[in-house]
Amino acid sequence: MQNKKRHILLMDPLEKLDVKKDSSLLLALELQKNGFETCLVFEKDFFVSNSSEVSLKVTHFSGKLIENSFYLENFELKDTEMINLGENDVIHMRLDPPFDTRYLRILWMLAFLERSGVTVLNKPEGILLNNEKLVAYQHPQSLKSYVGASLDSFLQFCKEIKNEGHKELILKPLDLYQGIGVQKVDLSADLKEIFQNYIIEYEGAVVAQPFCPEVYDGEIRTIFFKGRELGTILKTPPKGEFLANIAQGATYKQVALNETQYNACKYFCDELASVGVDWIAFDILGDYVSEVNVTCPGLLVEVSEAVGKNLASEIISML
Repeated sequence: MQNKKRHILLMDPLEKLDVKKDSSLLLALELQKNGFETCLVFEKDFFVSNSSEVSLKVTHFSGKLIENSFYLENFELKDTEMINLGENDVIHMRLDPPFDTRYLRILWMLAFLERSGVTVLNKPEGILLNNEKLVAYQHPQSLKSYVGASLDSFLQFCKEIKNEGHKELILKPLDLYQGIGVQKVDLSADLKEIFQNYIIEYEGAVVAQPFCPEVYDGEIRTIFFKGRELGTILKTPPKGEFLANIAQGATYKQVALNETQYNACKYFCDELASVGVDWIAFDILGDYVSEVNVTCPGLLVEVSEAVGKNLASEIISML
């Protein structure tokens, strides 16, 4: 009889997380509840070696959910130990972006472990090759987008969307997350100065898109695993705001994807499955997929809460 897989979650430190609603911790607790040996490895303890045995320092844990909820009541770290890694081990890549040099190094190290027989989810190669914003813009019906640091090309893009009737645009970094750096700009402003200052601040290529007023009505977050929709919510920003970030006051409720939205998500799932990306969280504005989150897909707790079922359990059943 084949032994159960051992699951190891590569994590940010707990002090960096909102423990009560962290997707990775919910997954860890559910794996443990389902009888899998489960532990955490923090970035400070993560290493690889080409010695005869590949080993890792891991941390054990305990915790529980609030009764009749998928939010966490508590989560406590326990003892640490050194373990030898092998073909029976699954490492879940659960480090948050930004996708910087530090992140790239971790992906290289995870790819090293894969060659020793360890399974990594999502696969390092899949994360490495698929920028979460650029992938979205490759869809045939994607939102018109500019990505780069060329001032002349940016100004030409602004002229085009202004001629189409747009009055505002969105600037955002190519490699950050959770709405960090997102800026709404009036197309009648001094675009040259704004753009030049922005690419200096964010050190290179940035994204520009026409502002979508639909965001005032909310942004969809839908979670897929192995091509199957697990749950979908609409995040509505506070009145007068345009960032639908739950951590910054957005509310949420369960919604259903329409046919266009669902087909767009399936398009990306089918494409990314070939490079080992199974867990994807999509952000959708109107009928446009705006981001294809593959690095550390989040909001598992909130979507579970909205749809009334533990989506971590759904993921485990398909592993």
